Amino acid sequence: MMKTPHLVATVRVGTPVLLCASLCLSLLIATQAGAQAYPSKPIRLLVPFPVGGGVDGVARIAFARLAEQLNQQIVIDNRGGSSGIVATELAARAPADGYTLFFGVTSALTILPHYHRKLPYDAVKDFAPINLIAAAAYILVVHPSVPAQSVRELVALAKQKPGTLNFSSAGNGSTLHLTAELFKSMAGINIVHVPYKGAAPALTDLLSGQVQMTFNPASVALPQIKSARLRGLGVTSAKRSALAPDLPAIAEAGVPGYESTGWYGVLAPARTPGDVITRLHRELANALTDKDVRERFFATGVEPMGTTPEQFAAYMRDEYVKWGKVVKATGAKPE
Repeated sequence: MMKTPHLVATVRVGTPVLLCASLCLSLLIATQAGAQAYPSKPIRLLVPFPVGGGVDGVARIAFARLAEQLNQQIVIDNRGGSSGIVATELAARAPADGYTLFFGVTSALTILPHYHRKLPYDAVKDFAPINLIAAAAYILVVHPSVPAQSVRELVALAKQKPGTLNFSSAGNGSTLHLTAELFKSMAGINIVHVPYKGAAPALTDLLSGQVQMTFNPASVALPQIKSARLRGLGVTSAKRSALAPDLPAIAEAGVPGYESTGWYGVLAPARTPGDVITRLHRELANALTDKDVRERFFATGVEPMGTTPEQFAAYMRDEYVKWGKVVKATGAKPE
């Protein structure tokens, strides 16, 4: 008979405490369930270039596999414009909840910030790097009339006849223009830039011998090398590329430390929850081990990479500083 009043008294006195504990437990369970359930709705991937281009192709290969792993729809949102600025700004301003991701590239995050005094985003502060998933090495090619069979011979020729070798690019301030400017600076040579309004006319004049050299993506250069219309001297990646294993890295062939690649990485808005970043990184890392993904990457002209978020962040900082110095030294401006 004494137990009932005791229990009633305990319930009455302890009701706020029990309710609070119950509420906190419910919130904790809901939070954990929410974290485990990610993603519970479609994810949007902002791609800074139009449908059908090289960047779009790489994004679709990787994210088709990621969608299967997450068992969730991923919507590719192509937002071309202003050399990538439009999509980059949208990504920077998106909610930091893991449901808007950004397919970042070299130019938008490490080159454009040095061309513009004020951008609508901060490439370093506004993003949380997740995984550097792929990179494309460029190939240094010369017209067959150039009497140089190696990078060292080309550098020696340029030093012997300063200002007589011309290199083409798709335009002032383009990534390949800066790639050549970095080579020019690190090799200590004087070669003359001839800008064109696009990659096609730049290649046409190189093939005809109007200009003597250039840097081209592997997908463009390799067919010309195989047909002997151009001579390949080296690749711009830090080490030899699986896309052109017979060509030495320029860094090992006469210009130590040289590296320039077009890279592709996945980022989220800054302040995206850490558990979401971890999940996405893990799933992307798994996707990069998929045989079909790797083969399709190689067929597209890019090599699968894979980094931790911390490694990607450090790499981005290094790239930001490197290209800032090149832009400042050359005074290059995009057309």
